Amino acid sequence: MKILVRNLARATTEENLSALFEPFGVVQFCNLVLDKDSGVSKGFGFVEMPKPGAAKAAIKALNNTMVDGAKIRVKLAQTKTAATTLSPDPQTPT
Repeated sequence: MKILVRNLARATTEENLSALFEPFGVVQFCNLVLDKDSGVSKGFGFVEMPKPGAAKAAIKALNNTMVDGAKIRVKLAQTKTAATTLSPDPQTPT
């Protein structure tokens, strides 16, 4: 399951982010989103955990906790398919 982590401190590294989730299970993938020009963290990232139970436990335990001085927000990431199907059709009048 892919997890979105928001409001990360700029000092948080991919290693810190991965280590935060490891007590809950295997971390398959961890990606901290960086500004392409400066290389500085944009304050959010993604963690992939293969076991849904471990991912849900991590989300529940880590959401709204303080990490590196910032209160992080943790939730299940939306897939691109889900995001596009939930968006209203711009051609449809409302």
